[in-house]
Amino acid sequence: MTTPFTDPKANWEQRFATKEFIFGEAVNEYLKAKSHFLKPGNALAIADGEGRNSVWLARQGWQVDAFDFAENAVEKAKLLAQKNQVKVNFTCSDWQSFDWKTEHYDNVVGIFFQFVNPADRALLFAKMHACLKPGGCMLIQGYTAEQLTFNTGGPGMLSHMYDQDLMKQLLPGYEFFDLSTYTAEINEGKAHKGMSGLLGLVAIKPLK
Repeated sequence: MTTPFTDPKANWEQRFATKEFIFGEAVNEYLKAKSHFLKPGNALAIADGEGRNSVWLARQGWQVDAFDFAENAVEKAKLLAQKNQVKVNFTCSDWQSFDWKTEHYDNVVGIFFQFVNPADRALLFAKMHACLKPGGCMLIQGYTAEQLTFNTGGPGMLSHMYDQDLMKQLLPGYEFFDLSTYTAEINEGKAHKGMSGLLGLVAIKPLK
């Protein structure tokens, strides 16, 4: 029997192998609430799953690239884009193989992507930083350690959780418009449902 971390691709392919959108079709509420901080132009949605966030961004007028390593998720995301009559450039790729174009994006959006271990997390954030234009916006929603008491979604491992100090270490020099930890009830399909320990981040990459 596999676990989400011994064979993550197989685990997520199985989870997404249903017609139901397990995280729902609606945009993440934090992204929606803080979207006024996003810069005009293009956006990258990382580990975008079934497409709810990238499709919403495209509906608001951003040019959007998105990737996820689960083929079943990407196929559902394409259907969601068709349903909403928008264009999103979807790629089926893991984060290691994705084409992180240097200083290409006006915005990088990461919603609940806490799948990497601490050793790889710094490398992933370095790639996110490198692909963002100077003056571009980074928007992140994640789980804090408090989520372990709620068990309403997320990886369920303390080493994968976020806190404010960690975000400052991973994004040195950024100007933070929001960096907060809080509890709130979320309702994102059957996979994210109930009271949750959350971190929200909106930060601007420093100019050269």
